[in-house]
Amino acid sequence: MSPSGSNLSPSQAASRLGVSGKALRLYERHGLLAPGRTRAGWRAYGPAEMARAAEIASLRALGLSLKQVARVIGGDAGDLGAALAAHEARLHAQSRQIADRLDKVRHLRSELIRGQTPAPGELAQLIDADTRLAVGFDLPWPWGGERFELDDIRPLTYLTGPLGSGKTRLAMRLAEAIPDAEFLGLERLADNAAAAKARLERDAALKSRVDRTLAWLVGDGASRSDALTALLAALEAEAPNALVVDLVEQGLDQATQEALAAYLRLGTREGRKLILLTRSTSILDLDDVGGSEAIIYCPANHSSPIRVAPYPGSPGYEAVATCLASPEVRARTAGIIALRPSDAIAS
Repeated sequence: MSPSGSNLSPSQAASRLGVSGKALRLYERHGLLAPGRTRAGWRAYGPAEMARAAEIASLRALGLSLKQVARVIGGDAGDLGAALAAHEARLHAQSRQIADRLDKVRHLRSELIRGQTPAPGELAQLIDADTRLAVGFDLPWPWGGERFELDDIRPLTYLTGPLGSGKTRLAMRLAEAIPDAEFLGLERLADNAAAAKARLERDAALKSRVDRTLAWLVGDGASRSDALTALLAALEAEAPNALVVDLVEQGLDQATQEALAAYLRLGTREGRKLILLTRSTSILDLDDVGGSEAIIYCPANHSSPIRVAPYPGSPGYEAVATCLASPEVRARTAGIIALRPSDAIAS
């Protein structure tokens, strides 16, 4: 295929579709999309490929796994019916929220006519999202008690930093400060794996949600494991309203991490906040961070944690990038502790 005005490069196609280049490669890897090639061998997306990619992206936005997308494209609409029903329920919930706000606006207008001004905070509640959440506290050790404030906590927040930066202590403090929040530590990989299975046996509704999510993830290439089951048992629980997860990638292979990241970006329970500690590029792909996501970076010198914008050149971007590695690299260096020069000489 030769270049032409009707063919787009991967970056152009991704921008027009509102997806990442990584998503396009994923569609191709699963046999859902077959872009053409230029004479130089570069991928090129013509009108037919763009139409197919748009259909795939729409089905993904409805919450279908790649395996389910393949079935729908192949003519089996069974999965699509359930996805549309779930989407309809979300739209009804949103319409109820809009109706409640309209009632509030009418009430405030009638009060103004009678000479009554809105009470403090009423307008802010009217304009801001119902799920807006902010938190502030004094930083724990290894910091020196500096004030830390995080306003407008996003539905999905990544927390990262180098070893010894204090990110786990910050995560635990966040779980204490955020109303109705819970910290999910690495003990989930051992004793809590059995506890998670027992929990699912006791709670049929939770087990149904976990099984459904697990099937979705497996359809995207994930592998079943105790670590994944324990994590999903917490993610799919009705409570709490905020969940802080220590090293979310722990115990998960690369394909599972990628599938989990894609699932979390689709959104879990409405209104829930997720704060994920990670050092994996499969969980935190800086090219994929969207408007409902945020990054918090803990510097190695224990200066106050900062919020980092996900684009090159922004303060802290390069530092975040150097903290992240692929699952392959993370596995290769797991458990390695660097020796000080004096240790090396002594040995």
